[in-house]
Amino acid sequence: MLKALSIFSLLGLLSYGTKADPVLQQGRWRAALHREDGNNIIFNLDVEQQKGKTILYVVNGLERVPVKDVNRVNDSLFIDMPVFESSFKLKIISKDSIAGTWIKRGSVKDLEMPFTATAKQAYRFAAVNGNAAVNVEGKWKIDFMKGGGPAIGNFAQKGNVVTGSILTNSGDYRFLAGTVTGDLLQLSTFDGVHAMLFTAKVKGKELSEAKMFSSKAPVQEWSALKDPNVLLPSETLTRIKDGQDGTLDFTFVDLDGKQVSIKDERFKGKVVVIQLMGSWCPNCMDETAFMSAYYDKNKQRGVEMIGLAYEYTTDLARSKASLSKFKKRFDVHYPLLITPVTVSDPQRTEKTLPQLTGIKVFPTTLILDRSGKVAEITTDFFGPGTGEYYTKFKEEFEKKIDKLLKNKG
Repeated sequence: MLKALSIFSLLGLLSYGTKADPVLQQGRWRAALHREDGNNIIFNLDVEQQKGKTILYVVNGLERVPVKDVNRVNDSLFIDMPVFESSFKLKIISKDSIAGTWIKRGSVKDLEMPFTATAKQAYRFAAVNGNAAVNVEGKWKIDFMKGGGPAIGNFAQKGNVVTGSILTNSGDYRFLAGTVTGDLLQLSTFDGVHAMLFTAKVKGKELSEAKMFSSKAPVQEWSALKDPNVLLPSETLTRIKDGQDGTLDFTFVDLDGKQVSIKDERFKGKVVVIQLMGSWCPNCMDETAFMSAYYDKNKQRGVEMIGLAYEYTTDLARSKASLSKFKKRFDVHYPLLITPVTVSDPQRTEKTLPQLTGIKVFPTTLILDRSGKVAEITTDFFGPGTGEYYTKFKEEFEKKIDKLLKNKG
């Protein structure tokens, strides 16, 4: 049986078309993941020919993710996403149409959704109500019903087009893109894990009749009020346990099977940043992109980094394969270690970092001073889709590290 690859891999297979007669039509495509309730999750694809190869990009507003790993067998396409355990099994209907299934691997059961894409439509959402009659630009205080908690919507609007993100205490929804047509707001995103659609009616400074559709999950209702001063509630999610001095003690295996300890010589006297992450985690992807570039630029100053991965299963081969994709995609030059527990293990903290209270969200970032003690624990990473919040995170992170580097201990 052929191995199913992610959509990014599938689109890579398109490279087997000839220069004169490419398999897929070049240009903007409209893709849809089909929910049973008819509320399809829309995103865009760009198909290009580069040096005789077909390259596909997944487009969400300002984000264009390249998809190069694609395999074609006759009229079938098998695509593997570049980061996540996410793939597409497709049929080429014609040069401007493909259809099949999106598959996202899970800890127990895989998620599958019908998928179609066409080059006959280049838009994301149709302007069913004409031009925008309202403007949603700015910050919104969002309330997700049924225990979803508070959030911030940060949007920009130009004409009918809206971009931005939604931020919560457990992370952000990355790059959202969509439109306002009349008084109807529609935003969506797809990154291989997140597959989301947000809809709402805009009534002055209020978003009402609002719904969130996430993959195959039940509909989540929400509402929002415009508020330029909105803040997320302050919350300490993880801290050093009472009675602990802030020193950590762990040894886990890296992707080469080598045991790596926080007590190894390479970390002594250094400022060490420890990512608590997983290869399944979209916000961890964005944080790793930032951390990898920061490490390469600053390691000579006395900075070290470690990624501690909490994966879906304890299958070491599966975890290694998924993390290896992650490492390759972001050119990571610091150790990524595989913890021996699953992300869903209720005792994941006690079994890996017993000096801490419970790990609540991913990513969580630990910063150790030159003496090897935890100087700070943060869960406030917001990625590039959040605009000014990402800029603020980077500035504050760099200030924290600079301050710790100045203290020679």
